[in-house]
Formats: sequence, C-alpha cells, structure tokens
Amino acid sequence: MNKPTPAIVSQDAARRLPRWALLLFCLAYAVPGLVGRAPWKSADLASFGYMLEMARGQTSWMDPRLLGLRPEADGLLPYWLGAAAIRLGDGWLAPAMAARLPFFVLLGLAMAATWYAVYLLARKPQAQPVAFAFGGEARPSDYARAIADGGLLALIACLGLAQLAHEITTSVAQLAFTALAFYGAAGIGRRRWWPEIGLLLGLAGLALSGAPTISAFLGAGAAVLHVLATARPWRKGDWRVLGIIALATLLAILLSSSMDLWRWRILLPQDAGSKDWRTILRLLVWFTWPAWPLVMWSLWRWRLQVWSRTPSLHVALPLWFMLVTLVAALTTKPADRALLLALPAMATVAAFALPTLTRSVAALIDWFTLLFFTGCGAIIWIIWIAMQTGYPRQGASNVQRQAPDFVASFSLPVFLVALVATLVWGWLVHWRVGRHRAAIWKSMVLPAGGAALCWLLLMSLWMPLLDYVRSYSVVVRNVMAIAHPAQCIQQWGLSREQVAAFAYHGGYRISQATPDQLECPWLVVNPEALAGLQVQASAGQWQLLATLRRPSDKGDDVMLLRRTSP
Repeated sequence: MNKPTPAIVSQDAARRLPRWALLLFCLAYAVPGLVGRAPWKSADLASFGYMLEMARGQTSWMDPRLLGLRPEADGLLPYWLGAAAIRLGDGWLAPAMAARLPFFVLLGLAMAATWYAVYLLARKPQAQPVAFAFGGEARPSDYARAIADGGLLALIACLGLAQLAHEITTSVAQLAFTALAFYGAAGIGRRRWWPEIGLLLGLAGLALSGAPTISAFLGAGAAVLHVLATARPWRKGDWRVLGIIALATLLAILLSSSMDLWRWRILLPQDAGSKDWRTILRLLVWFTWPAWPLVMWSLWRWRLQVWSRTPSLHVALPLWFMLVTLVAALTTKPADRALLLALPAMATVAAFALPTLTRSVAALIDWFTLLFFTGCGAIIWIIWIAMQTGYPRQGASNVQRQAPDFVASFSLPVFLVALVATLVWGWLVHWRVGRHRAAIWKSMVLPAGGAALCWLLLMSLWMPLLDYVRSYSVVVRNVMAIAHPAQCIQQWGLSREQVAAFAYHGGYRISQATPDQLECPWLVVNPEALAGLQVQASAGQWQLLATLRRPSDKGDDVMLLRRTSP
C-alpha cells in the first residue's frame, strides 16, 4: 500500500527544461577549469606526475612510482585512463590537456547518471504526486523528467563540486562510478539491461578507483533495500534483482582482493580532536550547500515513505548512498574528497523536496541565492578590474600582496566569454522573477546558474592569477634560470607534486639523492629536510644559491644548492 505523498504537482508545473539548454548549461560548467590551465597543487599535480611517468614508460603501469614513491591515493584505473590519454595525444595535444579528457568524460558521466537515477526513482509509484479529483495532475513521465532536471541542477549548485570535479584525481573517477552505481541500483529490474550494466561497471570502477569498501557497502545496502521495499520479496523477478546486485557486489569484492586494494584508513573517534570535528561540520555546511537544507526538508516531508516497514526506494536508496559516503567523510582523510561522493545522492533527495516547497521557502532560496552569487560575481569583476587598471586600490594591493611579481594581461576572447556569462546571469534572474514560471525545478535555476557563473568567471578572468599562485611553474622557471634542465640535478625531501612539476614544467629528470649518492652538481632541497641533509653530507660541500618561494605559500619553499667541492 502506497503511503500518502506530499507532492502536489500539476501538469503545467511538470514542464521540462529544454534539452539544449540543459546540455549547454552542463558544458558551461564542465569545460571551464579543464582547459587553459596548468596542473595545480597538490593532488591534481601529483596525479598528473604519475600519469606522465606511466605514459613515458618511466614506471610500471601495475605499480606506478614517482622517485620510488607510490601514489597516496589507491586505485590504478584513474592513472591508467590519464596515462593512456597522454600517450594517444602525443604529438598533437599537450600532456596536461590530454590527461584531462578522460576526466571530462567522467564528470559528464556523473551528471548523466545522476539525471537518469533521479528520473528512474521519480517514475516509481511511491514517488508520484497526488492524483487530482478532476484530473490535471502531472503525467508520470513528465513529472519524472522535471524532478530529474531539478536533481541535476541541485548537483551543479553544490559548492564543493566545482574544484574537485575539475581535477585529474581518483576522486573524480570515484564520483563518476558512484553515480553510475546509483543509477544502476535505481533502475535495476526494468526490461532493459542498462541499469544492470551500470551497476556492475559502477561498483567495479569504484573499487578500481580506490574505494573498495564503499563499493561493497553500497552494493550490499542496495540489495537489502530492494528486499525491504518489496511487499512480496521472494517472487521470481525480485530474486533476479537481488541476484544481480549480489553478483555485482561480489565481483567488485573479488576484483579488490585480487588486486590487493583493501586498505585500513579509518580514523577512530579518539584520533580526532574537537577542532577537527568543528572543521568537518563547517565543511559539511558549505561543501554541500544548497543541497543539505533541501535534504533536511525532503526527509521530513517524505518521512512516511522512509520510516516504514516497506520503505520507498526513491528516498531510501539515495539516503543509503548518502549515509555511506558521509560516514566515509567523517572517518577518513581528506574528508572533502570522500564527501564529494555524497553529492549525487544528496542532489537526488534535494530534488524530491522541490514539489513540496511552499512559496515562502522557494522565495527565500531565490533571494538568498540572488544576493550571494551576484555579490560573488561582482567581487570577481572588481578584482579583475583592479588587476587591469590598479583601481580600486585596495583590490590591487591585495593581489600584489598575494602575488608580488604577478603581471596581469588582457585577453579579449576571455573578456567576451565572461561578459556573455554575466549577461546570461542577468537574463536568468529576470526570467526567474517572472511570476508566470511554474516549473518545479525553478528553485534550482538560480543556485545552479550562480555556481556556474562564478566558476566560469574564476576560470576565465582570474585564470592567469590562479595559475600563477597555484602551480609550480614560477618556481621551476626560476630554477631553470640558474640550472639548465640538461644538467645533472638531484632532489632531497621534495614532495610528489614538486617532483612532478620539475618533470613537466622544466623537463628535468630529477633523481633521488641518497646519503652515499650525492654526485650531481645541483641539488634541490625541501627546507624542512635540510637538517637531515647536513647530517648526511658535509655542509661545506654545498653553496646555497637561492631560496625559491611559490607565490602565496610561504611554507612551500625550495632551496637550490650547488656543489663547491668534490
């Protein structure tokens, strides 16, 4: 028996967002940040370093190393994808751009899988809106498309998605495969086999991307929920569903075991202080904004469908995916990369809040979003004008303080792109304040549009500045001005990303210095490891030529030393 539904939706409110507009919207969000920039500190650059070494044949594809160091993130599949793209693009595409192409596809896969997952869940009988006495309620397919549009917009609106989803790390692969597994679990049992294939690839890909435990828990929980959500769980068709989910989960577990992917990374509660918990709480608030208030609202309005003997899958399934990834974020580090995996499920739960919102709540969302993103966009423009003209003086001085040697440049195409994006935002605001728009996804238009606008402005107007302060190109150029890349050079205590930066930006083949092998005339040293070097080698053998500092980061110095005696 279906529980009373809180959704009251007319056919007029179930209008769908035009496909071309939704596609352009996704492209406007996904493309900026993937093109026109150097690899950034730290995980983005470190991952690229391993991919570059693999593509050049400098390390094994089954056990990649960077000067003897294994990757911090487990899972080989993302590195394989990036390295294969670099090798295929050799000669006609820059390595950094080639490595980003598979991750651009993965981001698009995450968006598409989220849309289809929401659509399939919204088609379920328990998710349908109230039937009107004299007709006029939304048709099931139109209602599901409108909810799916809202879910995708809610995903894009999440503030934490922007930077991490545009990197070339295992986190992006985990996000895509989590969304793919979510789609498979949402649609399994239909006549077509696409959801089953999606579930199998999603759980296996998630395990191969370094999250085998999450993969196992998601698969097991999906199987249990499908049993609990069925009034007669032991029919032939339900046995088939349970068997497919169990098989996909078992294959992911066996794959993880065969490749030795299981790692214990859990931080027990006594390992984290009160300050860490406060930090995590702040991360949850801003990272998942604006989805989390809608999630709370949705869980309250749909509580009868969740807390019952036969829970409704359209809320219970995304809730399980959300809880598993939230627990992973609370018990592992870095928390933000684990929290990224919760966003597709949170966006789904938030989407089911849209048909239950009152006018006052919808208006509050619109006005807060309008003020917040308009203010953010204005600040980005003001700082850019200050970089170009020196006025306002306060903005120019702030930039000069953070990047003392940065010289701004003007690009007409970049300016026009940013200007068009700002004008589109103005049109979007004008459209939204119109009283004639009744679509249920309308409350997500401004949050998603504002997030896309600010990200696009940052990745266009501020790109030269961000490249200057977030990449190691400046440090490498300063070293190249003293030590030519063709000369023998060793390193002592550098991080993975620093080694990768010297290999990519300078073409250096830096070797690892050891106490009994300090034969090169040049030595690049991490200042924190200098004391250890002085213990192993005579201080009089080396002359400090320069201490090179990465802009905006005083704790990321590099020291260049030259041998003075054999």
